[in-house]
Amino acid sequence: MKTDICNAPITLSADSSVSEWNGMIRAFLAHKAATPQHLGAVLEAEPGFAMGHAARGLFSLMMGRAEMWQVAEDARTAAHAARAQGDVTPREEGWIEALDCWLADSPTGAIAALERILDALPQDTLTAKTSHAIRFILGDAAGMRASIQRVLPAHDCNHPLRGYVMGCHAFTLEETGDYAAAELAGRAGLTYAPDDAWGLHAVAHVHDMRAEPDAGITLIEDHASAWDGSNNFRYHVWWHKALLHLDRGERDVALALYDSQIRADKTDDYRDIANATSLLMRLELEGMDVGARWNELGALAENRIDDGCVVFADLHYQLALAGASKGDAAKQMSARFARDARQTGDMAERVADPGLAALAGLNAFAEGRYGDAFVQLANARPKIQTIGGSHAQRDVFERITIDAGLRAGHFDGAEQVLQERLTLRAGREDRFAATRFAQLSRARSIPAQ
Repeated sequence: MKTDICNAPITLSADSSVSEWNGMIRAFLAHKAATPQHLGAVLEAEPGFAMGHAARGLFSLMMGRAEMWQVAEDARTAAHAARAQGDVTPREEGWIEALDCWLADSPTGAIAALERILDALPQDTLTAKTSHAIRFILGDAAGMRASIQRVLPAHDCNHPLRGYVMGCHAFTLEETGDYAAAELAGRAGLTYAPDDAWGLHAVAHVHDMRAEPDAGITLIEDHASAWDGSNNFRYHVWWHKALLHLDRGERDVALALYDSQIRADKTDDYRDIANATSLLMRLELEGMDVGARWNELGALAENRIDDGCVVFADLHYQLALAGASKGDAAKQMSARFARDARQTGDMAERVADPGLAALAGLNAFAEGRYGDAFVQLANARPKIQTIGGSHAQRDVFERITIDAGLRAGHFDGAEQVLQERLTLRAGREDRFAATRFAQLSRARSIPAQ
């Protein structure tokens, strides 16, 4: 039986198919646009390859778009049909099971199926990265770290994909607060895999969390080869650069990056929408007029009200709806959240808590009801990590919470959130924290009327 670049068994018959499969693995790990082309070539050459169909299904679900659900269902049907026609390996069986679980509203079950594969094949970088990606969607930072750490020993210096696993490790270290180790792992990983956009971005996260904008900007500028060739993930790296410039007080630079790079392509991929909405929101919180830029995002978000795939995406759609003053659409989103919260499954649980409170808080903030906004957003905070994304991405909700508290006069509550945010960031005070602590001090010094 043939093996792929992960030194894992694969039921492909032609060497050319294995080569395309290996190309898919490398492209997937490096976040390159060629991933679907390589996978498509594999399935065209060998349509009976069950794991290829399962991969298509899982990758489709990762997109967090309602229309991709049917693509995943079709891929599942093809995977089951292929399995019925020939032998599959336990690894391939595990991928089919993972797809079955996610389509049954259990991405946690999908993770469990993938982790069972890694019990036997810890050198399987593709499966490790896929488990990592699904855990990221669920906000499971501790699980991401544990998963990657157990496969690291099988990715020694002789493993051709070692650098990508080190990049994943760096990200998990950062998301669990081990910033020094994360920077070391991320920079070391780039020496093995210079095109690892994920590893580069992990180090950018470190500089964001430690309030080191100069170092972060230099890192991104000096490693353009790691992300210039990536898929739409490159917009996310540009987003990181914009945040770092914002931390230096360079609002005009951040907005220019929005126009020239972050929204260079007017896509409705939820990750691109998240980059855009969260940057505009940060700029507005800093008093900047972003003009009519919300209108484009609001129109796209209006078409996504009923998606209900990822709570993280929905909350960013809500920012767009609020920014574009689409009040009726925002009400429709709230009604859909109320319906989804009564369902079962991993995502329904997240809609119920923290989704309902977070959405209500964002609506209240948009309407100027800052006291209600603070209460609702504060209620959402204990479980907000479970919506997915990173600390840096979810920080937009922290900022809104803090500003709602300051505007409503909930000074003690706002200070508590500020202090907790500071602790998460290793005690490093960024520009946002410094200005809000100063606002808090001024507010408290004003005599009561």
